[in-house]
Amino acid sequence: MADLRSNLAGIKSPNPFWLASAPPTNSGYQIMKAFDAGWGGAVWKTLGVPVVNVSSRYGALNYRDNRMVGFNNIELITDRPLADNLREIEEVKKRFPDHAVVASLMVETREQWHQIVKDAENAGADGVELNFGCPHGMCERGMGSAVGQEPKVLKMIVEWVKEVAKVPVIVKLTPNISDITRPAMAAREGGGDAISLINTIQSIVGVDIDKFVPYPIVDGKSTNGGYCGPAVKPIAMNMLKNCAQHPNINLPISGIGGIENWRDAVEFILLGATNVQVCTAVMHFGFGIIRDLKSGLEKYMDEKGFKTLDDFRGKALPNIMHWEDLNLKYKVVANINEDKCIGCQLCYTACEDGAHQAIGLSTDPLNRKPHIIEENCVGCNLCSIVCPVEECISMERRDDGKEQVTWKERTLAGNVPTTFDDELAGGRHHWVPEPKEALVTRKPLNYRG
Repeated sequence: MADLRSNLAGIKSPNPFWLASAPPTNSGYQIMKAFDAGWGGAVWKTLGVPVVNVSSRYGALNYRDNRMVGFNNIELITDRPLADNLREIEEVKKRFPDHAVVASLMVETREQWHQIVKDAENAGADGVELNFGCPHGMCERGMGSAVGQEPKVLKMIVEWVKEVAKVPVIVKLTPNISDITRPAMAAREGGGDAISLINTIQSIVGVDIDKFVPYPIVDGKSTNGGYCGPAVKPIAMNMLKNCAQHPNINLPISGIGGIENWRDAVEFILLGATNVQVCTAVMHFGFGIIRDLKSGLEKYMDEKGFKTLDDFRGKALPNIMHWEDLNLKYKVVANINEDKCIGCQLCYTACEDGAHQAIGLSTDPLNRKPHIIEENCVGCNLCSIVCPVEECISMERRDDGKEQVTWKERTLAGNVPTTFDDELAGGRHHWVPEPKEALVTRKPLNYRG
């Protein structure tokens, strides 16, 4: 049976699924409800200097028939009294001593940091998370992402916190930066015990085209917000990978960003995360998703023979390298399973207009199924991605697997193209229709029949 127990820099929890610091962790009531449902830990809604929030606060990106594929908020840190939050932290820890309760913090001065860290510890928090990621409202006050974008300032504040902290210190990083490894290194140099990433991405989620105001609308005006949800997952995973692969960071990582199901969690752990934090999915579907998260992860681990989370943490990292180190001799082409093909022609349209004109279409009214023009296929995967039928289009290997040449090796050997027409550049034998052929609409190009 898979063991889901997690240990992030000494902060233990019965499973790796934590609630991120956000509206779902705004009160002890919510966190107790979540723990009772099965969540392993929670990062309390950020505590800090008193703030006043606006109304409204949230906007969403809908895509086709899917609602809230992206989520935008302009809500700031908690607007509940600090004393109430501290009292509720204590209550939660008394009832759930084995669950992780981490206090997210954001203040300005050294004295304020010292005091709020001590307050959180006295309330029973298992750790503190320094919120250096908020991309709106707080950053204009010199906090949030304003700190996360300045490694020297970030390091200094982490040092302030470590002067008094007796519990593990997690540093939450902002994605609103060109190289996330720089603040991650600063967190390590300042003495941080772990990092968490990513926070929300500075964004405008949409505009009301009748009122001419971005969402969310506050009395006819708006501002940029923080973007989260499934749409940010690829960005989060790339930044996670960058930190996990960096030889000098070497800190436990709590992964955040678009995690909605157990597969998402597995992907984050494979890229080096020790645990994961979830927010938007809970705001969309509620705490009950934890049942599928836990059962799915357990089943996956049992099927793969993994006993603990450490057995597969970072397992994908050795397979991620720079483009220049990829094998140029590797060759795949598309293959269409005619028995599964429904003749929708999406692959033809995508390849014909959006790729390499490597799919032909018959004019025979009794056979409207596409076929691959193998000599033109570059193995880009587009056709298999757009195909609505599972396993109808597969990518099949055509090289013998015996040769391996990388761009780096070619460069060192001087075997690189020097002109546009150089044979070494490739592409000279790739068939492309003459431009005028685009105007021939009587029949598809490369047809059979």
